[in-house]
Amino acid sequence: MVRSVPRLVVAAPSSGSGKTTVATGLMAALARRGLSVSPHKVGPDYIDPGYHALATGRTGRNLDAYLCGPELIAPLFLHGARGCDVAVVEGAMGLFDGAAGEGELASTAQVAKLLRAPVVLVVDASAQSRSVAALVHGFVTFDPEVRIGGVILNKVASERHEALLREALRSVGVEVLGVLRRAEQVATPSRHLGLVPVAERRAAALEAVAAMAEQVADGCDLPALLALARSAGALPDEPWGAPEAPEMSGVSGARRPVVAVAGGAAFTFSYAEHAELLRAAGAQVVPFDPLRDERLPEGTRGLVVGGGFPEVYAAELSGNEALRKQIADLALGGAPVAAECAGLLYLCRELDGRPMCGVLDAEARMTGRLTLGYRDAVAVTDSVLAEAGTRMRGHEFHRTVVEPGAGAAAAWGVRAPVRRTEGFVQGGVHASYLHTHWAARPGVARRFVERCRTPWPAG
Repeated sequence: MVRSVPRLVVAAPSSGSGKTTVATGLMAALARRGLSVSPHKVGPDYIDPGYHALATGRTGRNLDAYLCGPELIAPLFLHGARGCDVAVVEGAMGLFDGAAGEGELASTAQVAKLLRAPVVLVVDASAQSRSVAALVHGFVTFDPEVRIGGVILNKVASERHEALLREALRSVGVEVLGVLRRAEQVATPSRHLGLVPVAERRAAALEAVAAMAEQVADGCDLPALLALARSAGALPDEPWGAPEAPEMSGVSGARRPVVAVAGGAAFTFSYAEHAELLRAAGAQVVPFDPLRDERLPEGTRGLVVGGGFPEVYAAELSGNEALRKQIADLALGGAPVAAECAGLLYLCRELDGRPMCGVLDAEARMTGRLTLGYRDAVAVTDSVLAEAGTRMRGHEFHRTVVEPGAGAAAAWGVRAPVRRTEGFVQGGVHASYLHTHWAARPGVARRFVERCRTPWPAG
């Protein structure tokens, strides 16, 4: 069945051009006009989708052609956009920037082509006038398969500056769809891994999103942007859906194993599809907050601890001794535990000298060095997530190191940037720095829930 969802991609020549402000503001401005807006983000970013969710009232979803494969981009998009009037996709980095050394793979340009979506180019015009025409002309002509439907000029100094920019762009036949003044920029605080997540500053984030909406509504041609979105070509793909476990059909909630999923301000990094896959595999997914809850959800049979900022909340996490002990008892008893990045740090013996759960004989600490990039990985040990030999793609993004002790096998063999092993497999625990997207390997969730339903071998 051919499906037509009005949509556009908000991209930029480089990071720092203002595409998050424009994309989030556009989402909010359209939602304020009564439209149901589907928010999406190119790449592995967990933080921007939180702001998108505030802007639209819908779950922000990622479209990552490296983690999930190009073939899943349109199906995942259609899954997220079900029942919506329009979809806005925020790009990542520069329009043509993607996985290092992999050509267009995982770039915003590739996603735009896979979605048959027009692109709105956000240009930081603060230090140029006529040169903007050369810049935009280059982006328009670099890949003829990418359709740039217009530009939004950001950080424009004055009416005179705007007139010069518009005159220059007329010479290359590119429509100006909006102009945002330099003095009206909306401040959003950042720290060592990007913007501060919504969960840590909800009231201030709501104010920032409202300001972005007003800025975009005042400075941009919303009817023209909607018309551009409606010009997007039809997609022949079927929406993605989490495969259901046949044996769980008709099984009541009370008989489904409880999988506790860490959340709250310290653990904000997760993909919506992970919980959907766990539910489809037969689990009850119950969130909990390690900063506030002193006990795991009643009847917990498995534990998922994703990414986030435990280093920011190390004192509070360490102070919740009752929960740390319960998690240690659960894991050491053989229960299935899946931990990624922040979750790995939380399971260590210590983080920056503060006691953590002590599941793994390892110490973690902050450093000044950023580890960042996509990774090709192969499971080197059978675990609750995968059999040895299973190939998966992941993403690393952290400024910490883990110094292991003994007693655990490696989780992954990683090929780049150098060949190495990474992570821990110990009993029912799979803990690693790699963020993965389970939609690429639905069997991961199925295997995890099956382990939750069966008696645990001793840890």
